[in-house]
Amino acid sequence: MKQLKDAEVEIETLKQYIIDLKQRIAVYIPVKEDATDKKLAEFINNYPERSKLKIMFMRETEGVYQFGTKRVAVKVEKDNIKIRVGGGYLSIDEFLDQYTPVELEKLERKDPLRRFSEKVAIQKTIVNAGVRESSPVRTNSPGRGSSPNMRSKQAV
Repeated sequence: MKQLKDAEVEIETLKQYIIDLKQRIAVYIPVKEDATDKKLAEFINNYPERSKLKIMFMRETEGVYQFGTKRVAVKVEKDNIKIRVGGGYLSIDEFLDQYTPVELEKLERKDPLRRFSEKVAIQKTIVNAGVRESSPVRTNSPGRGSSPNMRSKQAV
């Protein structure tokens, strides 16, 4: 019985280990000759809360990256990643805290499907504001449902 208990504990430990390993799969593969890119890859791949990394860095050239719609200059100074903003530099953590929400907002505004669904929701709201108590009744207007040729043949 004790062996069975020990085996179950070991199985749970291994399952947790597998989950941890899956979370550590490399998300960002660096350019081998680029020290800045390697440091950025190390930061991204070891970031504790990956779900917060909703906008990715896309390398353009050495030290220049696209972050959402924003082009940024990145450098490594004293083993810390610095990102040029305005006239100075922010640490990568400060940059992510400040600019991730801005870039997510831009993405949401650009999403055509989201804009379409919001438009439909607004239209439904406007239509529902004038809700009728009963369904409209269709009346046959003269000539409706028959072609002009049919009417002339019926009259003959």
